[in-house]
Amino acid sequence: MSKIYNLGIIGGGVSGAVMALQAAKYGIESIIFEEHESVVNGPPFCHLHAGGNLYPDITDEECRILMEQSIDMAKLFPQSIDERPTFISIPKSEKDYETYDIETRLKMLVKHYKKLIKDDPSNKILGEPEDYYKIYNKKELSLLKDLPTVKFPKTTDEWMSNTLQLVDIDRLKLPVFIVQEFGWNLFRLAAQAQLALIKTKKCDLKLNTSVTDIKDIRDENVDHNWEIQTKDASFKVKYLVNSCGFKTGIIDESLHLSTKRLIEFKAAYVSKWEPIGGLIPELIFHGKRGTSHGMAQLTPYCEDYYQIHGMTKDITLFKDGLVKSKKDEVQPRFNKDIRQKLNVAWEKEEINTRTENGIEFISKFLPSFETAVVGGPPMFGAQQIPGDNPDLRVGEVSFPEKSYARSEIVKASSALTVANQIIAQIQKEKIISSVEVMVDPNFTLLDIPKSEIDELASELTIQRGYPEAMSRLLISKD
Repeated sequence: MSKIYNLGIIGGGVSGAVMALQAAKYGIESIIFEEHESVVNGPPFCHLHAGGNLYPDITDEECRILMEQSIDMAKLFPQSIDERPTFISIPKSEKDYETYDIETRLKMLVKHYKKLIKDDPSNKILGEPEDYYKIYNKKELSLLKDLPTVKFPKTTDEWMSNTLQLVDIDRLKLPVFIVQEFGWNLFRLAAQAQLALIKTKKCDLKLNTSVTDIKDIRDENVDHNWEIQTKDASFKVKYLVNSCGFKTGIIDESLHLSTKRLIEFKAAYVSKWEPIGGLIPELIFHGKRGTSHGMAQLTPYCEDYYQIHGMTKDITLFKDGLVKSKKDEVQPRFNKDIRQKLNVAWEKEEINTRTENGIEFISKFLPSFETAVVGGPPMFGAQQIPGDNPDLRVGEVSFPEKSYARSEIVKASSALTVANQIIAQIQKEKIISSVEVMVDPNFTLLDIPKSEIDELASELTIQRGYPEAMSRLLISKD
């Protein structure tokens, strides 16, 4: 008699991997199908959105949710968190945003962070609440600007002092801010997740495996509800989890389900810069998305590599890069050019052009960055956005039919929240008997030695064509 799994998870991105790991924590058996040779191959992430400070247009409630979710994910994947802060600023040329609004939101976030710590002391992941952010006006900046560069800054003032050696502060509205929103290394998260999935006896990980068909047998009165077909085999599962990322609609189409969704293709660019005297925070220069003055973002990595986002059509965003579903087409379709980038390769000329556009864009605020060069291939991917609001930044899960969950996370930080909602639902549907909610850590993940994470993260980074240095943290951990 062939094995019957409680969960059949299609897609081994952040959502699928976390779903399987959280299920394993509760002793729930799953099988996960991933078409690539490793997990977490979806759209890149580099920033722990512990407060949503990169998104001035979202609501305060969304900011609070992002903070909660980010803290939960940081506890789950500590070896992927780079504990360096973020510099937040608004250019003087920007009419849509004001520093007062940033400050007001930060005060709200400190109150919320204090509440989270009061509810559970293990939530103190971002340091002390009073250190969550610091404001710098003209007076404070003048005291710091002539200080020597610190190779490995420890205090907020040292991070800001290093920033002042490079950033053209005269182009920015005052005050500026340093916020404890950390870096998030996707290669290290992928490594830790994959090692844990291989280790646990509660998950059957199928890499390099595409699902060819799903047979719905819910009405056949047998002891499972779905049969998942691959090229070589068929697998019986009681509950189906669709975590296919931007391809989520393909599964919906096969099940004759209709729902609204958007998909978006974006890219960030890898640059190499000359060595500077000391580490700098992630740099954010706010701007209106999709315009010629969209947000500029510079993310530091080891060995003088920097990732560039420029929220303009010439850098991170693309013509026809945001596509919505149609009445008769549940899965939106990208144009030929974007499909080529996703499925085959980029043209070298476009890599160079867009990276150089990004370098020029950052150089408006960081003049010496003009000497940076192309440092590697783009970090790119497509994501799904449930519904029809392109500004949505908090993920969703839906249960459109019995024994079926659709995970549509927009940010990686939503993955654990969604996994817990699915576990609650499968209990409600009596797929499994009731389990007691555990606040204990997920030891399947936390028991993975750092040395193994280092090794696999390095392998995955090279395997995917990026500089090996990007697999390491700027602020190393024991």
